[in-house]
Amino acid sequence: MPRKMSTINPQWWDYTTLDPQILEDAVKLTAKDLEQLQRPGFKVTFFDSIEEFFVAEAIEYIRVWQASTPDDPRGICGPIGPTEQLPLVARIINDMDIDVRDGYFWGMDEWYIDGKEASVDHPLSFARADLELCFNRIRPELRMSDDHLRFPSADGLAEYTSSYDEVRCMVMQGGQGDVKHWAFNDPPMRKGVYADVPPSPEEYRKLSTRIVDLHPMTLIQNARTSYAGRVHDVPTQALSVGPVETWKSDRVSIWHPGTHDNPFGLRLTSLMISKGLADSSVPMSLLTDHPDVHFNFLRSAVGTTDSEMH
Repeated sequence: MPRKMSTINPQWWDYTTLDPQILEDAVKLTAKDLEQLQRPGFKVTFFDSIEEFFVAEAIEYIRVWQASTPDDPRGICGPIGPTEQLPLVARIINDMDIDVRDGYFWGMDEWYIDGKEASVDHPLSFARADLELCFNRIRPELRMSDDHLRFPSADGLAEYTSSYDEVRCMVMQGGQGDVKHWAFNDPPMRKGVYADVPPSPEEYRKLSTRIVDLHPMTLIQNARTSYAGRVHDVPTQALSVGPVETWKSDRVSIWHPGTHDNPFGLRLTSLMISKGLADSSVPMSLLTDHPDVHFNFLRSAVGTTDSEMH
């Protein structure tokens, strides 16, 4: 039977093209049900306060950097979205006099504008956010050198990818967008060989750091969160870490504060990862095949999927 057309944009794949029963099963899940979706290789953790949530996310950075040594270099790949953990990372390091000079960091994505990555002078540069919110706030005698910071660039995609073979990525941290991506691993357009079926999970997992075309949902989300609603100003392409680098990471740690996706979306990807329902129209679901995935929820963000007028 042919796959459904998207109710969002018929030129793209997305979660609305799934079997309706999967969508309905996700709608029915309660917060308690989410906790029970845990299985070996998929851990679910709830936090009762926003303070505890972001402190725990910040500590994940520091524990990785503390484990790194010159002979056994280790790092973490981190997102812009959420960002609230970043100043906490610097604060904890400075206040506790924690030496993280041996640690490494990968920025997971960046806007792609006019044939190159957004420069750090761009007001919404992801690298700029990492530097201003975290690394430039760490005391110089405690901070790793700039050559331990890896950001994707248009001319350095191969070098960025190969760096995951040179340094052990202990954690790839991320959020989840409306289109159910991590980084900018968006669903593809519905054209060519993918006009009738989306790429198989095996095909999608072969993608490494690359230039991606952004799904319309991603454009709208970023207009809402970063561009004051100016969809026409949101870049339509980005550089994004891919599944190849993700599967080179020991752990994938996804943080759900409830500001980047909604109660239904949190349920859908949790269900699909738990039950082994990998489908590239829901890129996050491909993590069902990763050996160590952690979903971290702010309990108040889980909400309900009841319909109500606002």
